[in-house]
Amino acid sequence: MNTTFIAMGVALLAGVGLVITVGVFSLLSGAFHFLFARPKFTILKTAKDSNGFAFSLKWNSSREPAKFDSIRLRLYNPFSNPTQVDVTRTFDAASSTFARDLDFGKNLEELLGACNNDAASVEVELTASKDALVHHFMFKAKRFKSLYDAATGDVEKFNEDNALNYAKPLYHTPKRSFIAEPLPASNKALKIASNPEFAGAFAGSAADAAPVENFAVSKVWIEPGCIVCDACEAIYPEVFEVTDDTCIIRPGAPLDNGVLVEEAAEACPVEVIKFTKA
Repeated sequence: MNTTFIAMGVALLAGVGLVITVGVFSLLSGAFHFLFARPKFTILKTAKDSNGFAFSLKWNSSREPAKFDSIRLRLYNPFSNPTQVDVTRTFDAASSTFARDLDFGKNLEELLGACNNDAASVEVELTASKDALVHHFMFKAKRFKSLYDAATGDVEKFNEDNALNYAKPLYHTPKRSFIAEPLPASNKALKIASNPEFAGAFAGSAADAAPVENFAVSKVWIEPGCIVCDACEAIYPEVFEVTDDTCIIRPGAPLDNGVLVEEAAEACPVEVIKFTKA
């Protein structure tokens, strides 16, 4: 009994220790992400004169897959005029670290002109509209203006340095051949009429065949189902006449050559030619 209680106590302590360990690792992972892996927004040097605003965004796209496609600048200036400036621009969606240089028009000049107030602040809002993901960045207005004026980073260089270059997969296709290997050499030959080696064995076989005795027929007729293939007329046109939709027996057709009538009947693919021997 004591051994059982001891084993249960050890198992309980091990379970509690495992839960605590997992919880600690989870907290450490969250803290590490909060401190070192948060999205990073940077103001870059614009190439669009006083109306331009250039920026970059870095974030963990594998942890937060999204396509960012708009930016919003909002000035809060409660003790001076203008009290608020709000301007939004859209851009080509980006699914990983990127930089953009956008024309914000005259509103940007108005916003920057009001950044001398110590109480004013500027909020930058980057949105992935289709993914319902928004990142906010807050600046004191004077700090925002100083970063804008001192910006040196180049948008094109940033995008070039942070482009994702995925290695193209290399597929190896096994070599296959559908050409059969040559047959092994043999001194045996196939005994058929088309083989010149045995031409003499088949010579005269047709001439040696017994002649077919002709006969007369008393009646020839066509049953329903003719497909007007012309085979019968080609064999015995004196008896058979193929029309547009059927075959008929010509009036006064000779019935003395039963061999041709029988040949035409055998050649009919739907077997609708019937006859009676005399």
